[in-house]
Amino acid sequence: MNIIFVSNSMAKAKTLSVLQVGMIVLALVLLPIVITFMLIVPQESALQQGVKSLIPPQLKFSFNNPQKHLDAYAVQLGEMQARIMRLDAQSERLSKLAGEKPVAHDEAAGVKKNSNPVKNLPAGQGGPLVRNSPLSEVDLQKYIAELMAKIEFDTDHLSSLEAKLLQQSVLKDTLPNSSPVEVAFNSSSFGWRIDPFNGEKAFHEGLDFPAATGTPIYAAAGGIVSFAEQTPDYGKLVKIDHGSGLETRYAHSSKLLVKVGERVEKGQIIAEVGNTGRSTGAHLHYEIRLNGNPLDPRQYLKVSS
Repeated sequence: MNIIFVSNSMAKAKTLSVLQVGMIVLALVLLPIVITFMLIVPQESALQQGVKSLIPPQLKFSFNNPQKHLDAYAVQLGEMQARIMRLDAQSERLSKLAGEKPVAHDEAAGVKKNSNPVKNLPAGQGGPLVRNSPLSEVDLQKYIAELMAKIEFDTDHLSSLEAKLLQQSVLKDTLPNSSPVEVAFNSSSFGWRIDPFNGEKAFHEGLDFPAATGTPIYAAAGGIVSFAEQTPDYGKLVKIDHGSGLETRYAHSSKLLVKVGERVEKGQIIAEVGNTGRSTGAHLHYEIRLNGNPLDPRQYLKVSS
C-alpha cells in the first residue's frame, strides 16, 4: 500500500512506503503511553533535591525494599553483640577480682555439666497458646531499644562494681585516681559515641579533656614510662606502667616531657596538651587500662573528688 501526498508548493507527488507508515502509527501509539508513565511515576521535587537529608543513610527505610529494614536491624544487632561481648569480658575480670570462678556460658544459660543427659537440658518453658500475634516493626524497635537501655545500665553498673573491687584489692595504692589536667572532661566520655570522623558508632576507650595547647598534663599515679613517642592515631603519646597490669595513656600531646624508662611521681608534669594524631582540636585523651582492657576513668576520678 502506498500513500501519495501532493505538495502545493512543489506540485510534486511524494510516496510513503509501508514501513514508514508503520513507524508513524507506532509512534502515535507509544506517545500517549510515555506521557501517562511520566505523570504516574512521582518525581523528586527541585526543593527536595536541593536539601540535604539529616537522617543517616543507614536509617533511611524504603517501603519498597525490605532488605534495607533487615540491614538496619543487622547493624543494631551487631552493635548489641559487640556490647554484650564487652560485658562478658568485664564480668570475667570481675570474677577474678572477687576470687570467684567465671561462669561458663552454658551454665549461665541454665545448662549444668552433669553425667545425666536429662539434667543437661535448659529450663523448660510452656503453656497454652491463648493469642498468637507476630511482632510488628514498631514492637521490634521497642524491644531493641529496651535491650540497649539494659545493656547501658549493666555497663555502668559493672564499671562501678569493678572500680569498687579494685579499690579494695591489693592494687588500691597504685590506682590512678587523680585528674591528669586541671580542667573538667566534657567533650567526649567513656563508652559508645558517634565517631567525629566517619559519623558511625564506635567505642571511645577513654575521656577527652578539652584544653588549650600547652596546658600541663600530670601523671595520674606514680609509675614507669613505658612509651613516649608519636603514633598515627594517638598522636604524641605517653604510657605509664603502674604495675600489676595497670596502665594510663595520655594522647594527642603537643610536647612530651618524659622518656621511656623514666620513673615519674603522681602529679608530675609529663606532657603538654595538643592536637596531634586523630584529633579534631586541642584536648587530652586519657585512658586507664588493666591488662590491656579499658576501664572507665570516671569511676576513679570520683574517688579523688
